[in-house]
Amino acid sequence: MRPLTEEETRVMFEKIAKYIGENLQLLVDRPDGTYCFRLHNDRVYYVSEKILKLAANVSGDKLLSLGTCFGKFTKTHKFRLHITALDYLAPYAKGFGVAAKSTQDCRKVDPMAIVVFHQADIGEYVRHEETLT
Repeated sequence: MRPLTEEETRVMFEKIAKYIGENLQLLVDRPDGTYCFRLHNDRVYYVSEKILKLAANVSGDKLLSLGTCFGKFTKTHKFRLHITALDYLAPYAKGFGVAAKSTQDCRKVDPMAIVVFHQADIGEYVRHEETLT
């Protein structure tokens, strides 16, 4: 387990900033302690410094994971977010969604058309399944 390099940090922060913008600093400096990102087997983990110090006693080849996996770096050095990061990103999110139609189409669609697929809350459908129409 090692700290991220400058390039890895830049690539990861650019990806996370697409979803939470300037709230990125709130992930690291939290009121319940200081958290950091560490790389282990091409996966980026979000872990508190207190837990990180305790894990220093475990050798790297024996360590499977530590903290919450935020994503991984591909072989082409792109960063992919994992679903496990959603719980930490959702409180600071600018909005999770995918456009179903282009901007031009959105201007002339009928009021009942689907424009954006909502992705912010995975369990929303399950919790409100009876009331959704």
